Amino acid sequence: MTAILDVKDLKVSFTQDGATTQAVRGVSFTVGRGETVALVGESGSGKSVTALSTVSLLGGSAEVSGSVTYDGQQMIGANDALLRKVRGNDISFIFQEPMTSLNPLHTLEKQLSESLALHQGLTGDAARARILELLTRVGIREPESRLGAYPHQLSGGQRQRVMIAMALANGPELLIADEPTTALDVTIQAQILDLLGELKAAEDMSLLFITHDLGIVRKIADRVCVMQSGEIVEQGPTKQIFDAPQHPYTQMLLSAESTGTPDPVPDSAVEVAATENLKIWFPIQKGFLKRTVGYVKAVNDASINVREGETVGIVGESGSGKTTLALAIMRLIQSEGGITYRGHDIRAWSTKQLRRLRSEVQIVFQDPFGSLSPRMTCEQIIAEGLGVHGAPDGRDHRELVAEVMTEVGLDPMTMHRYPHEFSGGQRQRIAIARAMVLRPRLVVLDEPTSALDMTVQVQIVNLLRDLQRKYNLAYLFISHDLKVVRAMSHKVIVMKQGDVVEYGTAEQIFDAPGTEYTRTLLEAAFAVPS
Repeated sequence: MTAILDVKDLKVSFTQDGATTQAVRGVSFTVGRGETVALVGESGSGKSVTALSTVSLLGGSAEVSGSVTYDGQQMIGANDALLRKVRGNDISFIFQEPMTSLNPLHTLEKQLSESLALHQGLTGDAARARILELLTRVGIREPESRLGAYPHQLSGGQRQRVMIAMALANGPELLIADEPTTALDVTIQAQILDLLGELKAAEDMSLLFITHDLGIVRKIADRVCVMQSGEIVEQGPTKQIFDAPQHPYTQMLLSAESTGTPDPVPDSAVEVAATENLKIWFPIQKGFLKRTVGYVKAVNDASINVREGETVGIVGESGSGKTTLALAIMRLIQSEGGITYRGHDIRAWSTKQLRRLRSEVQIVFQDPFGSLSPRMTCEQIIAEGLGVHGAPDGRDHRELVAEVMTEVGLDPMTMHRYPHEFSGGQRQRIAIARAMVLRPRLVVLDEPTSALDMTVQVQIVNLLRDLQRKYNLAYLFISHDLKVVRAMSHKVIVMKQGDVVEYGTAEQIFDAPGTEYTRTLLEAAFAVPS
């Protein structure tokens, strides 16, 4: 097979404040014509830096050496004219988070037309016709109605499809996809992977796929390169890597999967929180007088309950009402219907009464970097709730912070550091410590593992199980990762467009799903490649 991309002895280092960091250490691999090569490894292993090096996108702070040839042309040290021709034309990128890659101030038509005008000279009606063709091919329904839309008006899956359309606009020979499905629901993820496979076959493209999700790799890749600390420690055909991994790091990655089941809940366990016929509708208001012309039906008729020591998993696609339901239980948004906390009807509780609820019900968010203040130290972040609600038993705040940091696997000696000085997994542990320091009874876990590497994900799941066992905590676990939900949950709620379509024990939901929608979710999450 002829190589369209040939990387030999690639080395990349960054120098800042006199200190040099070696990000990539002598990496060598090839991508053949029409081939899919997966670059896998944990965060910080050098995957994205390697990909960006292929077309010199690292900026002036990077020192790059070695050889990167595309179709026989040397990319390292290439002149600007050659790089402009190759970037976005011969080699295109799809990035992980389309919301940060798409310009929030420009419509879809304007953003797609820029590349067509630059590389193909298409403008006006010709450009519009090509844009409509691209949007249709990537599965955007009624593309004419979407041309004037802005990125924030699209769902996550739609934004990712637009990114794919932009990448395909000029018929590239090599497509580099950097974690393109990490933040997507399992059903959308499956659709995007199928779409990439279809487009790759139709266009005879080559694909360099960067990910930390080995389940995806097994489905789509011809060959795999495993990266650790800037080096490729193992590479070979996908079947060989999965069936007989040689390197200990590859073996560790393949075994990193959340498994097992939570401890059983005794029949005598006390109910912590419950809802009855809960309804959350947001009014749609128009006109000068703000008349209500309709409603966004976020949650319809939801009746659930969670007991001490129990985890209730809430699953469904984006926009199904999962987080809205949890926020209503915490009395953070208005709702109709019954909400009880430890036997008390809290719908009419005053602000003073709700203060007690705030200390006993905590939340851990999906993105630890976004939910932690960059201007506060680890100690200040964890102790913030103590300043509002007071310390349990009147204990010293610093002593409590040190204790809870140890409990979640953090070194108390690092409490003076800021969030950016910790890894993704450590930041999520800080977020968990912030919730646990007040010794809550109910914790809402909103996608707490979706942004993490598989190995770190397993560590966080084990940590949450340990804390639940130690303090008899009740969890509401919101996630689109059904493998993690299965490992964590006693009961599962399946939501679709605001409706609870199925509710039962984890065994019932996973082993004998009662609705077609649940079966679709499970097939997308647990499908094994042929």
